[in-house]
Amino acid sequence: MKPTDKKSWRYKLHEIIYEADTPMGRLFDIVLLILILLSVVIVMLESVRSIDLEYHRLFYVIEWVITIFFTIEYIARILTVKKPRHYIFSFYGIIDFLSTIPLYLSFILVGSNYLLTVRALRLLRVFRILKITRYIGEGNKLKKALIESRAKIFIFIFAVLIVAIIAGTLMYLIEGEESGFKSIPVSVYWCIVTLTTVGFGDIAPVTPAGQFLATIIMILGYGVIAVPTGIVSAQYVRKASDDYVHVNTQACRNCGVQRHRDDAKFCHKCGKELHPENNAEA
Repeated sequence: MKPTDKKSWRYKLHEIIYEADTPMGRLFDIVLLILILLSVVIVMLESVRSIDLEYHRLFYVIEWVITIFFTIEYIARILTVKKPRHYIFSFYGIIDFLSTIPLYLSFILVGSNYLLTVRALRLLRVFRILKITRYIGEGNKLKKALIESRAKIFIFIFAVLIVAIIAGTLMYLIEGEESGFKSIPVSVYWCIVTLTTVGFGDIAPVTPAGQFLATIIMILGYGVIAVPTGIVSAQYVRKASDDYVHVNTQACRNCGVQRHRDDAKFCHKCGKELHPENNAEA
């Protein structure tokens, strides 16, 4: 009897490192996340001179241990898929590669080890492990609301820019260079800072007319915050709240694509069967 794909070491390894539906797969990804966090924390601590002077050698050893682990993991991910190029040039594949090479580059480029902080991007896998379905669904709806509101937001920002140019020009005419409004661009900068309620305080009107105009701009600033929020909120409320979110973590061994439906039997991209071993055993 020919051994099924399920019995091969490649299948088992693929199930562990690509999927989070099994205990071993979930444990592997949790360990991976812990190592990523540890690596990022170490890089941050290395930038503190007093801490680095005392623990530099320890940090160096830990970084190399983690880098070797990531290197083995990256190679394993390539070996366990039938079409490695799909993983290598995917978003996670590029991030995994970039998070592995910085320490090796440190032999050539001084200071490149600080690029290890790119490993923080790999924490995006946490959504696949913890299966935070509610947040994934809400995130998708927020994304759609922002996209559908982009025209209204653009028009609003354009209108705000026109107001800033007009108000900035008026402030330049009222205050002049003596009060720090040296040019119209500088006055427009002050107006934008005031409208957005940031208020650096580096420039301020001193004349009664200028202060009156500044008061109007400050009041308008509250509208600048409220209007785009209202636009997005209104669009967000219109979205259906009962959309089902599929959280299956199965990865196709042929093309590497993920995000399949929970009831999927075939890959939605290449059409290959996701679990051929089940039919083989039957």
